[in-house]
Amino acid sequence: MRAKVLTIMSTRAQDQDLVAQAADRMGIGADDARRDMNEWRENCIVPAFGWHPWFSHQMYDDDDPRYKGTTELSGEQKIEHYKSVLTPSPTEQSFLFALPQPQPFSRFLSQTRQYLYKYPVALVGEVGLDKQYRIPEAWLPGQQDERNHALTPGGREGRRLSSFRVQIDHQKKVLLAQLKLAGEMGRACSVHGVQAHGILFETLSQTWKGHEKKPSSKRERKKAGSSIQQQPTDGRGDGFSAEEKVPVTKQAIEVERRPLPYPPRICLHSFSGSPDTVKQYLHPSIPPDIFFSFSSVINFSHPGAGKAEEAIRAVPGGQILVESDLHQAGDRMDGYLEETIRKICEVKKWDLEDGVRMLGGNWKRFVFGGVNGRA
Repeated sequence: MRAKVLTIMSTRAQDQDLVAQAADRMGIGADDARRDMNEWRENCIVPAFGWHPWFSHQMYDDDDPRYKGTTELSGEQKIEHYKSVLTPSPTEQSFLFALPQPQPFSRFLSQTRQYLYKYPVALVGEVGLDKQYRIPEAWLPGQQDERNHALTPGGREGRRLSSFRVQIDHQKKVLLAQLKLAGEMGRACSVHGVQAHGILFETLSQTWKGHEKKPSSKRERKKAGSSIQQQPTDGRGDGFSAEEKVPVTKQAIEVERRPLPYPPRICLHSFSGSPDTVKQYLHPSIPPDIFFSFSSVINFSHPGAGKAEEAIRAVPGGQILVESDLHQAGDRMDGYLEETIRKICEVKKWDLEDGVRMLGGNWKRFVFGGVNGRA
């Protein structure tokens, strides 16, 4: 594996502890934020803890009067829960009984808070909204005995998809709870959004309502601009800045960790929105730093890749990230990362070496905070 450091996302009940175990063995610490990446040991990781929208139906709100005070739902309550959060509402009892036992919000949030305390550079993710995904059918008799036990349980693993989706209101409730925790703990957040760009922006905006940035004066903008050394641009006013060279100090990290109602930094992962959506997130009143991540496997592997290129052109250079969006590290992952980096450099008309340096600095700022990422 050529990638020096990985950001590993959790998604559901079965992989939270696996990510924690990986962090115990190979996780980087807060001190690494103040050192050059070349000084880090080989094959290190940044863990992330979160509940993906594909599995959001598997959590119930234990503040709901119907379930208040419960630590585990009865059979009748389980059926009631799934009927209320899935659409269309299922009626087949065998399907409902075969679904996993739901977990209470409070238990997951408490566990995630403990992980974030234990791992000081851990992120919140992967979280988000997905209006497209349909949950899988139940396992057929004998299928579980034949499954690939090398895979983490809880995924689709080739099962047919059902006709049921998770209601967007329930997804929003799960997302908002995790965004609130990320703000409380001062952690960056990786956000998934599929066919939900408008409602995702509205949901994220709820977290910073009343905390919008005030427009800066011309003198303030001039002072801020002179504090950062500028490097050559790509000819679109979308410049390389020297932000990745600015050290992330202990004081900067402490400032980033002050409790907020919103995450200090948000990555829109494998971003599939339009340039107009990009512009929404670039509004100067938005307080968190917004990053846009792209992956070869999602953004450039289909005929609609031109849309991703348009979005990349609209994103300032200091706010672009790359990812593999794969579930496994190794040569295949390295290949996808290289393909994505080369594509971004081509679209932005960057020299490859400068682009690699820029993207590495962006990742470090997203994870550790520090200098504002806007170019």
